[in-house]
Amino acid sequence: MTPEELKKRTKLFALLILKVVKALPKCKESDVIGYQILKAGTSVGANYRATCRSRSPSDFVSKITVVEEEADESAFWLELIIESGLLNNELVHSALKEADELTAIFTSSGNTAKGNLNK
Repeated sequence: MTPEELKKRTKLFALLILKVVKALPKCKESDVIGYQILKAGTSVGANYRATCRSRSPSDFVSKITVVEEEADESAFWLELIIESGLLNNELVHSALKEADELTAIFTSSGNTAKGNLNK
């Protein structure tokens, strides 16, 4: 997958997160969790864009690690939304699947970059 394709995919993920947050029921728990998932889910794309502008291989590794962490944190909040019973529909399951896939992509990319640093 090219960097441009990943930029598009992470932006679509952010838009999906916005839809999930809008679908949450109006309650205190949703407000707190919604805020957290909104921050993590939208930062995946923003931080990936910053990663694409890395100044060195070590800068790339540092930045891609942040993207990986934000994608994984997004998965955590989505799991919490489902397991708490706040929302359990196709929308949130699609978002969780995408968060897991993005986490795997960025983990692999980071591992490859780390391996290249050690050569």
